[in-house]
Amino acid sequence: MGAPMAGVGAGHLAAAVSEAGGLGMVGVPAAASAQWVTEQAVVAGAGGRPYGVGLMAWALRDNAAPFEAVLAARPDLVSVSYGPYAGYVESLRQAGSTVVTQVGTTDEARAAEQAGVDVVVARGSEAGGHGRNDVATLPLLQSVLEAVRIPVLAAGGIATARGLAAVLAAGADGAWVGTAFMGCVETTISSEARRRLLAAGETDTSYGRVFDIAQRLAWPPEYGGRALRNAFFDRWAGREEELASDDDACATLDDARREGDFDTACIYAGQAVGMVRRQRTAADVVADFAGAKRLLSRFTM
Repeated sequence: MGAPMAGVGAGHLAAAVSEAGGLGMVGVPAAASAQWVTEQAVVAGAGGRPYGVGLMAWALRDNAAPFEAVLAARPDLVSVSYGPYAGYVESLRQAGSTVVTQVGTTDEARAAEQAGVDVVVARGSEAGGHGRNDVATLPLLQSVLEAVRIPVLAAGGIATARGLAAVLAAGADGAWVGTAFMGCVETTISSEARRRLLAAGETDTSYGRVFDIAQRLAWPPEYGGRALRNAFFDRWAGREEELASDDDACATLDDARREGDFDTACIYAGQAVGMVRRQRTAADVVADFAGAKRLLSRFTM
């Protein structure tokens, strides 16, 4: 499954992943309009394949329009994560969507099951974008599988057939993959951002709240972001309180985002970024993941 990556994965990427045999997701930005969600849902579902939409619960408190648009679109799967998501579960299920939430601890997984979600994503700290930095994928997955009865997907650091085979062998029902798709032609990222991603190594990411604070985004503080390390992050890491009141730094980041200056602007990516080495199509990435079947067959009698 393709993870919902706001600002990276819209309707075209979701459609391409689904057409290739996975399940593609549209990542909804915090300030997205209902019209944008509706348009991207049409693109994602145009081929008649199942697709999903990912929402950020904290953002829905101030902008409920995307949620209403998702209810109307009735995608096959909806992810609502990071913030007070429980109040959205029943409406989505009544609309016919499978409901997923991402969790970063075993306690969060138990709470999600009690809230009535259909599937949990055990998202380890290796993952790109936002989430907890408390537990790595493999120990988290093992613990969550022991703790809940609902299906579990694994996320964080899964970029090849080997990673998919590993989590399936552990008992996961599937993998929730973001970074592996970031080099794809169907994403919305710029050519310069893609160039930097393809050149990055496995140790080139950092985790923290620097970019959220500088953008004045209301992410819950427990959910920082993993992105490619750059000069702006290095300058402000450890000085977040000062950054929160520095309007010049905020303006600098805004300018950099518009100008495509990624020494300052952020590119969210996980620790698997070192395995994303060339531009490909989503179909290429999905086809490579199919190699997990061969790896798993080595252990069948």
